Amino acid sequence: MNDLKVFTGNANKGLAEEICNYLGIPMGDALVTRFSDGEIRVKINENIRGADVFIIQPTFPPADNLLELLIMMDAARRASAWRITAVIPYFGYARQDKKDEPRVPISAKLVSNLLVTAGADRILTMDLHAEQIQGYFDIPVDHLYAAPVIIDYLRGKNLQDVVIVAPDPGRANRARAIAKRFGNVPIAIVDKRRPEPNRSEVIYVVGDVADKTAVIIDDIVDTGGTLVGAAEALVKQGAKEVYACVTHPVLSGPAVERIENSSIKELVVTNTIPLGDKKRDKFTVLSVASLLGEAIRRIHNEESVSSLFI
Repeated sequence: MNDLKVFTGNANKGLAEEICNYLGIPMGDALVTRFSDGEIRVKINENIRGADVFIIQPTFPPADNLLELLIMMDAARRASAWRITAVIPYFGYARQDKKDEPRVPISAKLVSNLLVTAGADRILTMDLHAEQIQGYFDIPVDHLYAAPVIIDYLRGKNLQDVVIVAPDPGRANRARAIAKRFGNVPIAIVDKRRPEPNRSEVIYVVGDVADKTAVIIDDIVDTGGTLVGAAEALVKQGAKEVYACVTHPVLSGPAVERIENSSIKELVVTNTIPLGDKKRDKFTVLSVASLLGEAIRRIHNEESVSSLFI
């Protein structure tokens, strides 16, 4: 069996350390720093010839996070690693995933090409913004969901009269899957129109939420407009409490203030992206380290990872 080696860039060292603790191995020794002009400098300080290498790096902004991952994979490939798996807890640049209007890129496809060109033999990621991005790769992609971690947390709260809410029709299937795992509770869907990027207008709620505990499920919270708008619509329809569960806390612009001042009782997120100074009392952070760590262990041992999917 080839040696298992786990490395990380600077984007989310805390999560990478948790994963290594789960696996019971030390973090790989790599230097990821800057030259004096700001360019990224990478050096792997240990022998990885013939090793099974996993590089953990979410690719949220700034673009340096993506570039660090690409350069680290290039270094590993040139050091004769046996296999290189890019572990991308948050897959950035996924929102432009199709050419739906003139003169726009398909950024998700471009990033997919860059990852493969840099040396990725396999991708391990979580809660892609669009599941079809898996098809942009001609290498294996293991797509995990944070739902098991979120469901376990919600069960521990003993919520009553729960309705799972999709913030838009495109999230209905994901909401339905979580509702089934949560005990076949009902679902509701928020219908919205988005007049321009990062702005959404909530129109109405499809489903009965009156006197129920509404739990909004989404993959990303960016500016918070979608979540807050959905929460206000649910309250107007008679929901007694509103919780929001989101995998990736991008939280840009006015998001933190919006959520703090909204009717959302609790925002539950995961540590795919570090919160840093954005953490507030209303925010609960769940760790996905054991889920990613178990996936890494099974991939390394050539075992099935399908039981980790919801």
